[in-house]
Amino acid sequence: MRNNELTIQARRIAGMALAVILLSGCSQTKSFLSGMGKSDTPPGDVGILGAPAADQYLAELYDLAAGDPATQAEIFADARAGSQLTPGPQTNLRYALVLATPGHAEADPEQAQSMLREILTQTEIMTQAEIALATIHLKSVEQLIVTNSEARRLRASSSRATQTQEAATNQRLATVEADNRRLRRELAEAEEKLEAITSIERSIRAQDP
Repeated sequence: MRNNELTIQARRIAGMALAVILLSGCSQTKSFLSGMGKSDTPPGDVGILGAPAADQYLAELYDLAAGDPATQAEIFADARAGSQLTPGPQTNLRYALVLATPGHAEADPEQAQSMLREILTQTEIMTQAEIALATIHLKSVEQLIVTNSEARRLRASSSRATQTQEAATNQRLATVEADNRRLRRELAEAEEKLEAITSIERSIRAQDP
């Protein structure tokens, strides 16, 4: 009888231990499964489904800035095709960032500015990283456009100053040349008069006994 009671008690303890193990396992499994569904987006990020990570944008921009002309042309063509064939905030942002990056033949700050402004009107379907990239590059291209405009103004001003200086120099040269022609003419006239006077004097001396 005593042995039966011990056996029943042992079975109860084993059952309780098994239940604890199962509950613990379920909790860990639930935690693991919920962790699989989490994205690597920062706190507060909406975690847009299918949106590229910021590292992907940055890696491509690095390749664009550091690559040779062939690599740059390939990246530009791929980004433009993506924007044209499947337009959306992500593909348009990728193309705008390529246009905003200086140092390659297809860089276009004005078009990048227009696209980035349009993209930032759709922030509800963008990640925080994408919004940050768009905002930073928009400020960058705006400053670049101002700088380029100032450089063009200075070049135009310098060109006008150079043209004015050249015109003044040409005017002075023309004046000097005109003076030289006048002096040469006056000298020729003086020589003719001197020759005439000399001829008259020789004639007079020849007639004097």
